Amino acid sequence: MELKDAQHKVDQWIKTTGVRYFNELTNTAILAEEVGEVARLMARIYGEQSFKVDIPEEAAKEALADEIADVLFVLICISNQTGIDLETAFEKNLIKKSERDHQRHLDNSKLRQ
Repeated sequence: MELKDAQHKVDQWIKTTGVRYFNELTNTAILAEEVGEVARLMARIYGEQSFKVDIPEEAAKEALADEIADVLFVLICISNQTGIDLETAFEKNLIKKSERDHQRHLDNSKLRQ
């Protein structure tokens, strides 16, 4: 699915199921909450933190996928309500990173192991 298609699907969902977009500030707070949920799972799946109750690895990774999708959904909502074409913005961002960092990571001794 292309980003423009995802933006359209989210917009249609909001208009038919979600009633309306939350305001931009509310969506920013929701985004922070969702990113925190991703961080919590990352700390437990890949980091040194443990789950309070044993959870099968597959279930934990399914939960992580769901939380990452929540982050994407809210980012798309914010993009839609602020008039940002994510596809164009992402392509421009990749060009910026490629031009700025074309040698930076290759020269970074910390990345060599």
